[in-house]
Amino acid sequence: MKDSNYLKEMNARHMWHPMTHPADSLQNPPTIITAANGVRISDVDGHEVIDAVGGLWNVNLGFSCEPVKQAIAAQLDVLPYYSTFRGTSNNAVIELSDLLGKFFAPDGLTRAFFTSGGSDSVETALRLSRQYHKIRGDNGRTKFLSLKKGYHGTHFGGASVNGNINFRNAYEPLMPGCFHIPAPYGYRNPFNETDPAKLAQLCLSALEDEIAFQGANTIAAFIMEPVLGAGGVIPPHPSFMPGVREICSRNGILLIADEVITAFGRTGSWTGSRHWGVQPDFCCTAKAITNGYFPFGAVMIAEHVVETFEKDETGAAAIGHGYTYSGHPVGAAAAIACLAETERLKVNENAAARGEELYNGLSEFHDRHEIVGDVRGGHGLMTAIELVSDRKTKAPIGKDVAARVQDLAYRAGVMVRISGPNIILSPPLILSKADAAMIVSTLDDALEAAV
Repeated sequence: MKDSNYLKEMNARHMWHPMTHPADSLQNPPTIITAANGVRISDVDGHEVIDAVGGLWNVNLGFSCEPVKQAIAAQLDVLPYYSTFRGTSNNAVIELSDLLGKFFAPDGLTRAFFTSGGSDSVETALRLSRQYHKIRGDNGRTKFLSLKKGYHGTHFGGASVNGNINFRNAYEPLMPGCFHIPAPYGYRNPFNETDPAKLAQLCLSALEDEIAFQGANTIAAFIMEPVLGAGGVIPPHPSFMPGVREICSRNGILLIADEVITAFGRTGSWTGSRHWGVQPDFCCTAKAITNGYFPFGAVMIAEHVVETFEKDETGAAAIGHGYTYSGHPVGAAAAIACLAETERLKVNENAAARGEELYNGLSEFHDRHEIVGDVRGGHGLMTAIELVSDRKTKAPIGKDVAARVQDLAYRAGVMVRISGPNIILSPPLILSKADAAMIVSTLDDALEAAV
């Protein structure tokens, strides 16, 4: 590795960073992370902190997970790459597809289509849902519905169904035929409703109204995160996703569960859909499927969709879609090892226990810190603190204050993520009780010092 002086001198000089103004990276150089182990990361100056971001929601098993590293090295020695386009496959991806079919069987999902990541998985599900209807002769079903505040990646399809203006404005016009309904966001919603059960019903009514307005026979699919992640960790009432499932089924609309974040134990259940007792038609996965060690993803497909494609005799089911790295053997080997370690460690159970401790500790902030408007979580290791400058008006806090909280927490030993007025926490699922307590105490002090 180059010495620290070189790294600091070249920092942000020759690259643009995602989700950041290029000039800001030059004026405020990014933190240079040079090492990691377990739930901790170290920067170029040797400062070690708990990574309460979990990489980017994806390092569920922590850093330096030996079984996954060994699987990657072993596969590189045998078969570093080969295509899974028509006519060829590889041993690792065949084994992985069998294992994923068993893992997702309780969700009713029996086939996998492999991708290079979350945005690819969303794009794939959107495309296959349109194709499904065309195979059935419903050529008019081309529209998509989604939630405001939802996040579905950065491809044009995903950005079009995204419900956050920050990921849309600069790139519009986006894909036509995409419409959004209010999210069950208790702290801010157009109904001014704070009761979660009533809010869920209002949002479901909005969904039915939009379907009636658009025409059910024009809609291909509804896409949603079981718990909204990047939009600010917004968990719906338990009645919401089952209600969406019922409405979609009644109207012949496919349900796409975007589980890029929530699959593999993040919510305390093995999948977010299973957390709410719902079987989707498609499930988008990535991130934790390889613990972040290899760019990889998968779309899991329900049996009735599988039958429609596999029984087609017209040629309409031929899939004209795929990626150079779909089913990459090294990624597949990493995923096999990752899935085995994920189940062995029962990380879903630890996520549920540590997530409850984290949420309970952070919930006390509302009484201690005037800038804390809302604390959301309680479903595994997904938590957010929404900062406000005025509790009565709910005016968001200024960027400078949010950045100060982040900086103070980092100096004291915890990396957190700031997204708008939200402090988002998504630590590895191997987090210990002591680590959770340290995150709470560090943020407590940072919030106090920031104002």
